[in-house]
Amino acid sequence: MTGLPKFEISHIGIYVFDMEKMVDFYTRVLGYTVTDGGTFGTGAMTFMSRDARDHHQIALGTGRPEGSPSTINQISFRVDGLPALRQARQKLIDEGVAKLDPAHHGNAWSVYFPDPEGNRLEFFTDTPWYVAQPRREFLDFELSDDEIYAQTKASIENDESYADFADWREKISADMEPVG
Repeated sequence: MTGLPKFEISHIGIYVFDMEKMVDFYTRVLGYTVTDGGTFGTGAMTFMSRDARDHHQIALGTGRPEGSPSTINQISFRVDGLPALRQARQKLIDEGVAKLDPAHHGNAWSVYFPDPEGNRLEFFTDTPWYVAQPRREFLDFELSDDEIYAQTKASIENDESYADFADWREKISADMEPVG
């Protein structure tokens, strides 16, 4: 049987109610740059990226039916470490983003938050550990980084699935289809 070539998630598309409000949020709050945009059929599209290697990482399109709920479970943005997660959280606070929801999952520290149209977004960073999912506990940003590390580890180290994340990655990679 033919396998697949290596591939990765490149970009997402979101139907929106209010293009102007959504472009403002994704550019001002999340730091995206508008790379392109225009009309397409009877609607409008805006393309944005935070990386010049990608024409777009997010595409917004008009046409979300009025009154329809978001169908997005979450869109997650990985940051590099706990200090970067704190910085992202502070930016959200400074911008007045409501309903911040900090959590740890044992294998990640996260801050969930809504965009202006109720799509759930997440900034997260990996912890050094693996523990079976789903799992969710409150993450207290009033604690120091050392305290967060210690508290997270203490909450998961007695779980039978607990492992070093590097060991888990090595084990799970053996179960994955070879790439390329």
